[in-house]
Amino acid sequence: MRQTNFSEFEIKTPQDRNVMHLLYGLHTLAWFSLGVFAVIALILNYIRRSDELDPVYVSHHDYMIRTFWWTLAWLVLLSPLWLLLVLPGYIAYVIVWLWYLYRCIRGWLRFNSYQSV
Repeated sequence: MRQTNFSEFEIKTPQDRNVMHLLYGLHTLAWFSLGVFAVIALILNYIRRSDELDPVYVSHHDYMIRTFWWTLAWLVLLSPLWLLLVLPGYIAYVIVWLWYLYRCIRGWLRFNSYQSV
């Protein structure tokens, strides 16, 4: 029987949890800063993920990174709607914003319960 080597596991501190909550907060408030908070959070996600060993934390970093890039892709793909009329572009961006907000809140709640996304 193989014994578990507990030195392989990193003990998470309250500071690590606070950083994750900060990152989710920045992503959630990104629309009110015209995306500046999301870019800051994305950079921090990439930095923190590279040193992360806990699978739950890694999954949340990956989730936030994917959410950012998919949102950016949708905004670029839907931007021609603004050329047609303002209303279709506005509706499309509101739908993307609601999807982004849903992803942030869903991930944040799962992280708060210490569950992978």
